[in-house]
Parts: sequence; structure tokens; C-alpha cells
Amino acid sequence: MRKIIFFLMMIFGCTTQEIRQFDEPEIFHQVLEKVTEVIIHDIFSPPVSSRIYAYVSIAAYEAFIPNQTQYRSLENQLNGFEHVPKPEASKKYNFALASVKAIMTVARTLTFSVEKYNDFEKSIYQKFNYLPADIYENSIAYGEQIGKYVLAYAKDDNYLKTRGLRYTVKQNENKWQPTPPQYADGMEPYWHTIRTMVLDSAGQFPAPAPFAFSKEKNSDFWKELMEVYHTVNSLTEEQKKIALFWDDNAFVMNVQGHVAFADKKMTPAGHWMAITRTVCRLAKKNSAESIEAYLRVALALHEGFIACWNEKYKYEKIRPETAINQFLDTKWTPFLQSPPFPEYTSGHSTISAASAEALTYSIGDNIAFTDSTEFPYNHGVRSFDSFRKAAAECSLSRVYGGIHYTSGCREGLKMGEKIGRYINEKIVTRK
Repeated sequence: MRKIIFFLMMIFGCTTQEIRQFDEPEIFHQVLEKVTEVIIHDIFSPPVSSRIYAYVSIAAYEAFIPNQTQYRSLENQLNGFEHVPKPEASKKYNFALASVKAIMTVARTLTFSVEKYNDFEKSIYQKFNYLPADIYENSIAYGEQIGKYVLAYAKDDNYLKTRGLRYTVKQNENKWQPTPPQYADGMEPYWHTIRTMVLDSAGQFPAPAPFAFSKEKNSDFWKELMEVYHTVNSLTEEQKKIALFWDDNAFVMNVQGHVAFADKKMTPAGHWMAITRTVCRLAKKNSAESIEAYLRVALALHEGFIACWNEKYKYEKIRPETAINQFLDTKWTPFLQSPPFPEYTSGHSTISAASAEALTYSIGDNIAFTDSTEFPYNHGVRSFDSFRKAAAECSLSRVYGGIHYTSGCREGLKMGEKIGRYINEKIVTRK
């Protein structure tokens, strides 16, 4: 008789915490992967992509943890993040469903091609059809409440005020200039004014001033310029593979004669969110642990881009392509396409080092993994012994690509590491 009662409870009952709060981390991996798909389709820039991931991950985390007694809210931990809505004690919820709804609420507002979510979102909600109507409705309502709260928080970060603001190109031979083939305007010249979430300010961890511009053959600047020139001119096949694997240029312009067409690709932020998904699956992390890892990486990305862009537009350092074409070799081209913003410091290096620290904190040190993020773009897979080694290779790849000097990569790594460790210390997710 007891077995029959237990069986009926398993089939029809949703009164126990275990039944209502089933754990299926794959749901969250799929949902965040879908957000990445739309980000790629909409061609968001690397900094803007990091902003989307940050708010989506905050919403996912806050909506999921109310019944997770070992986890702590971000309330009063993030700058300006106060009075987070709480679930009503008299109601029952499925917080996994609430979390999915919170993600979709934020993603639908911060991305453009919302129709791409429609069928996918319906299929995800169907996984929760076993829930009684009241629990389902309570969960959806709470997830939407959290999502709207996060969106209200996002409205105050100065993003909207920076839309349409353009960079004024300096007519100095030592300053950044638009590069071929697009000759695009400087990307996000006011990104340093976006509200930081964890850092005190965009300039909390500044990089040292870059080498002074000089055409003297024995100067530090000229030496590092020649290093890039000779490196690209003698790239090995392995170095080319490394450069392409970490390129993550969201909008590569291809010009063939009079025809121009663009390739949409992963952003640097999306690459590290994908690595997070890979290692969470590898380590068999549950939903709470996976959401926590995504959150920490997203915060590292968000803060890393703001801090890096503060340095870029502070120094406006000339790209290797421009300097080599002007002073050394008019026909030289980098292996990768130069992105449209100043060189110093390297954004890939900064956000990779910050992300590596976040993952080391969340998953562990010296965790071996294979990264297949670039496989769909025909760039193969690469294996690493740790997150920090992956970040170091990513940094070096920018020199192989001919778009960064070694100093920009080195100082970006240092800055990113400081940012990542600071976030790890300041943000408490476990009680």
C-alpha cells in the first residue's frame, strides 16, 4: 500500500520540494545558448554583448535562488542593485521555471530578433507542463517580475545616453585611425561611462601608459611594431589556427573585387559563455552551480569591457596595421581584420583573463577541457589544461593576428586578472 501511495505522489503530487524543484541544468545551457544565437544574428558588438549576458545572467540567478538556502542574493552587492522582489510566502513556485521566464523577459527586451525565441521558448515551457496550474502561473509571474526589475536596473546604466555618440578621429600620426576594409567609426567610444556593477569605477585597475610613439628604430614602440610585422610575415600553420580560433570578430567584412559581404561570428563574450557551458557539463554541475558560474563569468565580462574601453579611448593608441602601412610597408595586411577601436589594451586579453579567474573560482584550478566553440565556424577545437592557459593563448593570438602589440596583450591580461580576482572577492554568492 505504501508503495502505491508513493507512486501516486510521484505521478500526481507536486506538494513536495523535490517534485516542484526538479534539477535539469541542461535547460539553462540551452536557453543561454539560444540567447547567444540571437546575439550573433543581431550582430551586437563585443561590449554590448557583454551587457546583455550580464543582465540575463543576473535575472537567471535572482529568480532561481529563493529556495536555495546556501546561495545569497546580489541585492546590495551590485552597484545600485537594491530591493529585489521576493516571492510571496503564501504561494508555491517552481524557481527553475521562474528563472527561464526571467531570462527570456530580459533577452526579449535587450535583443532585436525576438521572433527567434518564440518556438524555442514554447518548447522549454512544455517541460514544466507537469506542474499544477497555480504553481506554473506563480512561477511565470515571479520570473517576469524579476526580469522587469532587472530591466529597470539596466535602464539606469547610461547605455541609452551613449547611443549615437561618435568618436572624433584625431588627425595625429600617432593616434588610432579607422582601418580597412570598412574604415568604420570607433566602436563604443563612451563605453567607459557605462555604470560598473562591481568595480568602483572604470578606472579602478588602470594599465600603465603604453610605450611612447616613436619612429626611432631603437625605441620600444618601433621594436614592438617590428615584432608584429615579422610575426605575421612568418606565421606557422599552428599560429594561424590559434589566431582564427580566438578571432571572435562579430562582423568580418569580406571584399572580393567590387563585391563586399560580411560573416557573422561569435563575440569574445559569447566564446567565454560557451566555455562556461562546456565545463559545467563536463563537471556535471547542477542548475544552481551552473547559473552561478554563468553569473560570475558574465560579471567578469561586463566589468572587463568597461575597464578595457576606458584605457582604449584614454590612450587612442594606433593599430599595428595603420603604423606599418604609414611608416614601413604600404602593402602589408594583418592576418586578422583589425577591429574598429584603439589598440591599447587588448580587449580579448582583458576579458579572457577576467573570465578565467571567474571560472577558476567557480569550477576549479587546473581543470582540463576541450573548447569546441569555434568548430561551427570551421576553426576546429582546442584543448587546455586550465582556464588561465586558455586566456593566455587567447591573448597571444592577437599578436599572431597582427592586430595587437605584445604590450597591449600583456597589460590586458594583468588588468583582467585583477578585475576577475576583485569580483571573486567582492561578490558573495554562497552563504
